[in-house]
Amino acid sequence: MILAALWSCRKSGKANIYQKENVMKRASARHILVASKEVCENLKAEIEGGKDFAAVAKENSLCPSKRDGGALGTFSPGQMVKEFDEVVFTGEVGKVLGPVKTQFGYHLIEITNRTE
Repeated sequence: MILAALWSCRKSGKANIYQKENVMKRASARHILVASKEVCENLKAEIEGGKDFAAVAKENSLCPSKRDGGALGTFSPGQMVKEFDEVVFTGEVGKVLGPVKTQFGYHLIEITNRTE
């Protein structure tokens, strides 16, 4: 699939810059989804104070991923909503980021791995 995308861009001479630049990028992240910014900020303070991210996710997240401590697995640019994607593919790996507002609510995001 990757080779087909690259070949298509090369053959046409009209490469989709976003596609070419992001075809190899991948990230793994975990998150905590809550309904309000205030709750999100309070949970972030707890984690920064030493509480385990996965435990906080299991206790508080509204997302089914809470069963796995908020783990979302590995994904590429464009697979998540824009606001989430922007943070995951530009933010600091290993740091708790957020609150990030999306159509689903407020997220705390921890990027666990990213390849450029």
